[in-house]
Amino acid sequence: MAEGPYPMLALLGVLATGLMAGVFCAFSVLVMRGLAALPPAQGVAAMRAINSSAITPAFMALFLGSAGLCAGIAVVTFLLWPDEGRIPLLLGSALYLVGAFGVTVTANVPRNEALRKLEPDTPEAVTYWPTYVREWTRWNHVRAIASVAAAIVYALALL
Repeated sequence: MAEGPYPMLALLGVLATGLMAGVFCAFSVLVMRGLAALPPAQGVAAMRAINSSAITPAFMALFLGSAGLCAGIAVVTFLLWPDEGRIPLLLGSALYLVGAFGVTVTANVPRNEALRKLEPDTPEAVTYWPTYVREWTRWNHVRAIASVAAAIVYALALL
């Protein structure tokens, strides 16, 4: 590993992306499975409540902070171009920024917005719910896998 800020940046990258991987994984294997087992109107109402409550300073700091950290790691690495570790640092950043942050913005948030516009007891919401759960969870799996991969690649940069 190169000298300077790289070991600390890589360690922070491991921690941030690993923590987000845990959040995404818990949603996929616990929360979404539980919501899918509810009657559709209840599942829609619960997910709408979860989406509203997710926009808290703590979660947004973690989510946006992780993206900012990954972007910062990429910029510092690109500008200073260390002899060792540059590929893992840039790859870890790309994995998280595209596979977790980018997927959130382009796949999960639009589905959340579509669900937000539906009243839980309407036929439209009940019809949309199984599609929402399937697609949202599929994209959430991508976010979890990308975050785990980013954490692993950042960890490799420490070797």
